[in-house]
Parts: sequence; C-alpha cells; structure tokens
Amino acid sequence: MRFPEDVPVLTDGVVTLRAHTTDDIECVYDMCQDPEMQRWTTIPVPYDRQNAVNFVTEIVPMGWRDGGSWAWAIEYDGRFSGTVDLHDGQGGVGEIGFSVAPWARGAGVMTRAVKLVVRHAFDVFGWDRVIWRAFTGNYASRRVAWKCGFRGVVVVPGGGLARDVRRDEWIATIGRDDELEPQGNWWSVPELEGGGIRLRAFQPADAPRITEACNDERTQYWLAGLPSPYQLSDAEGFMRSRQDALASGEGVPWAIADAASDQLLGCVSVFDLNNRIDKTMGEIGYWLHPDARGRKVMSTAVGLVIEHAFRPVADGGLGRRRLVLFAAEGNTASAHVAEVNGFTAVSTERLASPRRDGEFLNLLGFDLLATDPRP
Repeated sequence: MRFPEDVPVLTDGVVTLRAHTTDDIECVYDMCQDPEMQRWTTIPVPYDRQNAVNFVTEIVPMGWRDGGSWAWAIEYDGRFSGTVDLHDGQGGVGEIGFSVAPWARGAGVMTRAVKLVVRHAFDVFGWDRVIWRAFTGNYASRRVAWKCGFRGVVVVPGGGLARDVRRDEWIATIGRDDELEPQGNWWSVPELEGGGIRLRAFQPADAPRITEACNDERTQYWLAGLPSPYQLSDAEGFMRSRQDALASGEGVPWAIADAASDQLLGCVSVFDLNNRIDKTMGEIGYWLHPDARGRKVMSTAVGLVIEHAFRPVADGGLGRRRLVLFAAEGNTASAHVAEVNGFTAVSTERLASPRRDGEFLNLLGFDLLATDPRP
C-alpha cells in the first residue's frame, strides 16, 4: 500500500485515526518521555528525537508499504494523542498495539481508537481474530482491552521481551463475531466509612502492617495457607493479586483503616463473584491486625461490606443476592462476626479446614440473603 495516500481515515466523531505526518514528531518524542510509557512498552530508553523521527518517517511508512504493520495516529480534540496499530495478520489472526499521550488518558480515547481499528481488521482486512498483549501489571492497557471486549486473559510467564529482558505478559483475544463490549465486571473499591473505620483500597504503605498481621500467631493458626514466616514481599504480592481480583471481576478487597489516622487495621473482602454456578452470590473473608482486636472493628467492617454487596450494581454496589461466610470450628471470634451481622448458621463441613500441623477442623458455614432482616 502507498503511504500516506492509502491510509484510511477512521473516525467515530470523537477520535480520528489518520496517517502520521512529520508534524507528529515532537508529540511522539514528548509522549515517549513519559515514565509509564517507558515502563510498559518496548520503546528505546532513553528515547531521543531521532527515535521519534525514525518512527514517523521510516517505521510507520515501511509497515504500510510492506504490509507487515498498519499504524494510525490518533487525533483527539484537534491534537495528536497517540498511536494504534495492527500487525502480522497471517492466517487471519493478528495483533494490536497502542499507546496514548499522558494528557489524553482517562477520556476514553484509546477505547474508541481500539474499537475502530479492531472493526477495521475484521471488516476490511478480513481477520478472524485480534490478539492483545501487555506486560503483567499494566492495568491501564488491560482495562482498555476489557472495555473493548477482549476475553480469556491468560498469563504467559516470560512471554514478553523489552530491552533484552524477559517479562511475564497477559494475552487476550477477540473474534470477528464477538461483541466489542466488556465481558464481566471490573470492580472498583469504593470508600465505605462508619463506626470509626474507613474501608479503602490498599496502598503501598500498608505492606509493613500486613506483614505484622499475617505473622501473628493467631492469624497463622486459623489461616494455614499463609506463608510462614510472612515476608514483606508476600504482603506486596498480596496487594498486587488484589488488583487482579478487581480486574477479573473475581472479588473486591478493602483495607480496613482507622478513620482518623488511616493506619491499617485489617482486610475484608467479597470474593467468588464469578462463581461457576451462582453469579449472584459472594463469599466474605477477613483478617485483623492483633492490635485492632476487641474493638468491634471487624463486625463493623463486615456490616459496611454487606450493605455495599447487596446494593444494586446500578447504584454502585455489587448486586448480590446471597452472601456466605465460613469459620473453622473453634474460631469463636470469626463466628461471632457472622452472628452479629445477621448471618444464619447453615452447615458444618466435616474436617474441611486445614491446620498448619496437617490436621483438619470442621468448617462452619453461614449465609445471609438480601431479603433477610438485618440486626
């Protein structure tokens, strides 16, 4: 194909995709100085103006002429705001890549651009499937892919390569007949406050308190799956995994913090939101820092979470119909939290709760329906 003559202009009335021009060079250079751009992409670091010149005047035109890649400049609000490209395409399957200028983030620019290009891949190029990939942890890119209907996210260990370093990556795809809309939920962590506590998202500064809580003798006894000893790196990994729970729609975790000091007091979560059989249920789990015990902190936190879980999705809640909670037999403190919040004891699973010494305890089951009276 000829460049720029054969580059089609694609637009949805808000964003316009067009051929790159030399006027874009300075904008490309500025965009590639962004630390997030350098962290999550394979661009050269440091990135100088000659790199931008080469990209706009050599790499992009060559892709169109040779038929190996097709890159568009994204124009939004009358300004260059990023690049989106398709590449490969052998056998009807190709890949998409994209980057957006810092000033344009959060406005839905990339979601619009990706939808335009994916539809072009199907309708004009005749592709059957488009692949998205990103280094694990790049939740901004993953959210765009989710909004555009990409599905089946998997992790490929060492699947990505950036500046001679192998990195784990996510991969997801979308097919010709798939809807270009989100599949499932991507939950947020709203702040909930009451009774002197605030439920909020976890923060990096919480890691030392998480480590202390999860090394506590009582916590280690009842949560036998925790690493022992529990390291700071375990706390950091735990917080990263909570981000994935939100993105996959699997659960919503809250840090329980003192409303005045913001000191971490514990954790409460609603999870199993993608239950294979019942998509209207959720399970509540929790742990508490030892210096927060005996102050009704967890009972209050679970009460706040229950209200949010039963609130309709349209009103910002989780839209749950039923909640369950489990406590090992003998864990009277955990069972008390369920009871004071109106849960009903419904089951005893025999020898279902493992202990660290290899023995097993009975597991008590509680449930609460949205229609049940609250204490």
